[in-house]
Amino acid sequence: MLNLGIITIDNFDDTKITALYQTPSGIPAQEFMPENSYEGHKYFVIKGNSSTVLAHYNPITKLFTPVNKNGAYGIYPRNAEQTFALDSLINPDINLVSITGTAGTGKTLLALAAALQQVDLYEQIYLARPIVALADKDLGYLPGDAKDKISPYMQPLFDNLAVIKHNFKAHSKETLKIETLLKEERLQITPLAYIRGRSLSNTYFIVDEAQNLTPHEIKTIITRAGEGTKMVFTGDIEQIDSPYLDHKSNGLAYLSDKMQGQDIFAHINLIKGERSHLAELASHLL
Repeated sequence: MLNLGIITIDNFDDTKITALYQTPSGIPAQEFMPENSYEGHKYFVIKGNSSTVLAHYNPITKLFTPVNKNGAYGIYPRNAEQTFALDSLINPDINLVSITGTAGTGKTLLALAAALQQVDLYEQIYLARPIVALADKDLGYLPGDAKDKISPYMQPLFDNLAVIKHNFKAHSKETLKIETLLKEERLQITPLAYIRGRSLSNTYFIVDEAQNLTPHEIKTIITRAGEGTKMVFTGDIEQIDSPYLDHKSNGLAYLSDKMQGQDIFAHINLIKGERSHLAELASHLL
């Protein structure tokens, strides 16, 4: 089972919780939580008798900081897990992020919104996914040319972009910015195979459906990262389309296991579905 990446602490000192709220720059770990030590980026739900705080431990600075429910490009977190995910997606000290969760938990939407929020910090945004044909049907069975064959597999990614654009008026600066990024190809939504072999420098790179990749493919992708690049892998390890992988052997689970505790890595597991009650019910029962 994947490490949830989130730790809940009960019966914590309320005065320390208040102090953390009053110190957004952070409190040294030895002062805030001297009895514990942690490796890698960790997120906390810390509960006292009368107060609660969402917090982040940074292994580089050795500081605990409060995590606020800030939005990104019109998308706002709806629960604690989404709040932590968005924080990790924007945090400049975290270069590699894995986000797991069932359908409708907001994995890809949050990643794309975070990328758009930081577009001025990167030369390129890539949103990619592997193409895994269903029911052992090769792409050749689909009608049309290569673009027509690929389009159905890419549509869910364009749907996420449409959700973000829907938060703004048609001629707003935010919508026009997205259109400009697409026109200039600074924002590219593409099959993963189309960008293999490229050197990815100063790029915000999101790989969706990463549970359908092998550990070797994950390694190959990450080793393409150049300076200034942030990589985000999202997926649902219980929904694997490849007949050769399972919830333990897939690349996304492998990544989260091997990178755990590294100073540049964070993993968040999203639990609550936010798409709709129907989608969440189906995810749990079917």
